Amino acid sequence: MLCSSSRRILGCRSLAVFAISVPKFYIPRHLSSVPKFIVSGLPRSSSIPFSFFSRKPILFLVKSASTMASQSKKEPTSIHDFTVKDARGNDVDLSVYKGKVLVIVNVASQCGLTNSNYTELSKIYDKYKDQGLEILAFPCNQFGQQEPGTNEQILEFACTRFKAEYPIFDKVDVNGQNSAPIYQFLKSSKGGIFGSGIKWNFTKFLVDKEGNVVDRYAPTTSPLSMENDIKKLLGVS
Repeated sequence: MLCSSSRRILGCRSLAVFAISVPKFYIPRHLSSVPKFIVSGLPRSSSIPFSFFSRKPILFLVKSASTMASQSKKEPTSIHDFTVKDARGNDVDLSVYKGKVLVIVNVASQCGLTNSNYTELSKIYDKYKDQGLEILAFPCNQFGQQEPGTNEQILEFACTRFKAEYPIFDKVDVNGQNSAPIYQFLKSSKGGIFGSGIKWNFTKFLVDKEGNVVDRYAPTTSPLSMENDIKKLLGVS
């Protein structure tokens, strides 16, 4: 029967300790000894000897749920490890883009760079979408408040005026404490000339088929000037 429980910190790991009393008559009399009970997660030198021929409590150390959860949480290693929201609030697992070359860009509707970037992004998407290119657009209102509209207004603007057929996602922050996890990853993977922070609308990241960030382009870089880099990752001439 369960007679007591306590909690200890051993080697910075939280362990739940349970003491269970085992009556003698449950143990076959011909057994003279039982191997040591090795506690999961502890070195062998920390194994706990005990005998089944005693009414003394047996200690079972079990990792707490919080410890197991923290140990199972993995750091993202590629873009494919992220889940984001689309413009309608639905979850999108970016692993669906495995095998695709990606251009990830923070967009805005009222920027001086809007017309040229949206126009050229649509051109390059139309040219290479059947060969494995995807463009992932993330609206952001952090630069001059130049993306003030709702997601619905942003979709209508991009799709009606620029015939954007590539996915446009939920509006996000790309800098600061509330920056989207995917942008934290992008910035840590490829910093800019003057630091890792996103400098303005239409900063572009190029991602290979395995989800690795391979290059970063300034807001003023023309999407069409990225064509050779895109073709190289797509493996087309």
